[in-house]
Amino acid sequence: MRALTKHHCYSTILLFLTFFSSIAESKDTLSATESLEKGQTLVSAGETFELALFNPGGDSRWYLGIRYNKIQEKTVVWVANRGSPLPNNSSTLKIGHDGKLSLVDESGKLFWSSNQSQSVGVPKNPVVQLLDSGNLVLKEANEIDPTKFLWQSFDYPTHTLLPEMKLGWDLNTGFDRYLTSWKSPEDPAVGDFSFKLDYHGFPEFFLRQKTSTIYRSGPWNGLRFSGVPEMNAANGIGFNFVVNDEEVYYSFSEQGENNSEPVLNSRLTITVSGTLQRLTWIESRKTWNQYWYAPKDQCDRYSECGPYGVCDSNASPVCKCMRGFRPKNPAAWNLRDGSDGCERETKLECGNKDKFLKVENVKLPESGGAAVDMEMSLDECKAKCLGNCSCSGFSSARIENGGSGCVMWFGNLMDMRSYAEGGQDFYLRLAPSELDGDGKTKQVFMIVGIVVGIAILISAGLIICFVRRRRNSGSKLRRRESKGPLERSQDFLLNSVVVSSKKEHYSGERSNDDLELPLFDFSSVAAATDNFSDENKLGQGGFGCVYKGLIEGQEIAVKRLSKNSGQGTEEFKNEVKLIARLQHRNLVRLLGCSVDMDEKILIYEYMENKSLDSFLFDKAKRSLLDWQKRFNIICGIARGLLYLHQDSRFRIIHRDLKASNILLDGELDPKISDFGMARIFGQDQTEANTKKVVGTYGYMSPEYAMDGLFSIKSDVFSFGVLVLEIVSGQKNRGFYYRNNELNLLGHAWQLWNEGRALDIIDSSVGDSFSESEVLRCMQVGLLCVQERAEDRPTMSSVVLMLSSETASLPQPKNPGFCLGLKPETESSSSKQDEASTVNQVTITILNPR
Repeated sequence: MRALTKHHCYSTILLFLTFFSSIAESKDTLSATESLEKGQTLVSAGETFELALFNPGGDSRWYLGIRYNKIQEKTVVWVANRGSPLPNNSSTLKIGHDGKLSLVDESGKLFWSSNQSQSVGVPKNPVVQLLDSGNLVLKEANEIDPTKFLWQSFDYPTHTLLPEMKLGWDLNTGFDRYLTSWKSPEDPAVGDFSFKLDYHGFPEFFLRQKTSTIYRSGPWNGLRFSGVPEMNAANGIGFNFVVNDEEVYYSFSEQGENNSEPVLNSRLTITVSGTLQRLTWIESRKTWNQYWYAPKDQCDRYSECGPYGVCDSNASPVCKCMRGFRPKNPAAWNLRDGSDGCERETKLECGNKDKFLKVENVKLPESGGAAVDMEMSLDECKAKCLGNCSCSGFSSARIENGGSGCVMWFGNLMDMRSYAEGGQDFYLRLAPSELDGDGKTKQVFMIVGIVVGIAILISAGLIICFVRRRRNSGSKLRRRESKGPLERSQDFLLNSVVVSSKKEHYSGERSNDDLELPLFDFSSVAAATDNFSDENKLGQGGFGCVYKGLIEGQEIAVKRLSKNSGQGTEEFKNEVKLIARLQHRNLVRLLGCSVDMDEKILIYEYMENKSLDSFLFDKAKRSLLDWQKRFNIICGIARGLLYLHQDSRFRIIHRDLKASNILLDGELDPKISDFGMARIFGQDQTEANTKKVVGTYGYMSPEYAMDGLFSIKSDVFSFGVLVLEIVSGQKNRGFYYRNNELNLLGHAWQLWNEGRALDIIDSSVGDSFSESEVLRCMQVGLLCVQERAEDRPTMSSVVLMLSSETASLPQPKNPGFCLGLKPETESSSSKQDEASTVNQVTITILNPR
């Protein structure tokens, strides 16, 4: 017995030693005489990736796939037999006699094999190896040259692009590498969405749902894709785009730069719902972080504004026609359906008479039919385009080092959008009469200029007499000769030239005061902005451009309203009436205006750091907003909004509070701007109704978007969205995500209920934040976005809750617009109201109350 026991112990020890020895070796290679059996895996040499069987649905369908091995979440990045699942995990992976890699079940039935050409012949000593890049390769045993591999998984991507993988075409063989979505999270079969490179013309990527295009990347301009202005080689990720006679492809790499939190793994993937995502693994948080995604807004939708239409996500409505064009279908255009696009107002004359308009910061038009000449200069490109009557416009092919190469477009210009920053210049062909012409047109301009000039001189004389009379009559206004124009403008804010003595109605209440504001002549404003030069252009919004200016050493921001804007006059009246009388540290200051030369111009204090969204939603800049700065911004916006609602001369509802309308000064202190949509309430008035819903839908309260009801509580809702965006660094993409996914409000609500509220904080903030402040801000944000307006706090309560660590905060209720879309069977049962789809949201057309 003792002998048997001793022998049994030795056998057991030997068995364990053999088992642990096999684990320690962690094979990454199979030879032609070996096979991978049930329960076995291949692990790359650095243990980064693993080849194994998995069943994502937890059922009897098994797949052979490559997944991350080191990270906690073993995410699958490639699937071999995605269309032919195994019935169980009893399978064998081996190299067959024909030199191909084969996956068979226990009966020997073939479920998948590598498909290399037989022309290469049967390899002499083949092996299959899983590399640390995640590439599964079939090769001769001692071969290290990737170009001589017999077969590799990198040539057959599924739904994920890894570093160093190529996405694009081998032009010699006609072989195309592209991404396709899974059918569902539990089924890796080929789904409805694909992401492919079109190499014709000026190469660019298209995201398609079956055969329908839903998103376009724009062509590669040397630094990035034209439609991805936020794309830059930062945070350890580099980008590469190769175009030559043999191949056209895109790839990216992990460069290993010095980062506060280095990128361990990065991947580009396409989800089952058709969203492109760049994800990076954050080891300290044990989670994947969404670095970038598309489509991300309404203007990312393919051809949202049709031919010759330009989409601007910061404007309302988002579609506008290019200069020299008008809506092709005005009725649909007024209902915010821009799909029919625009048509020319004046036909081209062809030949050298036509001219070109420089359109800045845009996504270049669809480029499959464009002509590219990398050796041509921009001037040569212009001449070539001008000599071809079918040429609609041109641009540089590369933007680095001052630009190079030539691209010309023919026919309709499709799927363009504008950006506040990024994009590139495009030169649009127009008839000469659409631009500053010569001959008779120029003479007319000269005559008009002379008449207007005389009118200005007469007006100036009257103004001087009027001002002197007020001085002599004992007016309280005093000026010193040493004061500059801006200082005099600030003096004018309370008493100055009367722009209009007409009393106007706002929400049923008549103003008792005449509108008074400092006037600047147009020539002074033009001189201050270097004649509105492109170099001084700060950005472009829905109603015009903003320029940087300089008057006697003081910087200013000049908003020049577009003459073609149908809403420009109303916007101008609103801003002049409201902001001229508002004085608060968290509101942008209006310094003056100009109504010369048929122009409508507003002059503001200059804000060095532009708008909050330019930091918050920019991967390169967001890290500059540490937690303390974010908290200060939240509190500053709250104080400014409280002033509008309660402490100013009027009760003002902003109606368009969003990140792009929060400006930041040199100290990153916030100032609320853009009062074009604002409304004045009487002291006893609590709400109003409108048939014209304006604003930005991701920030709108439910009662305003659906019923046209707005109040101080609708501003509170917008503030709550802003708070959650500032805390998370994520944009609330609208009302709903597809396939019942949650938007930012729903995501925050879910984390709050699960006790994981701190998970929402932007990873770029790092670990230097106050947990109590983050939790308080999140709770305040959720209180502000509650579905019922009466449940939301007032801004006075919000300021108290933010400023006091001891203030008692109520528990939030369900937020508005946080659920997924209802099934069609529920939503289609009742269609009693007339409705129109606007910006992805169905808005009922209301009858007046």
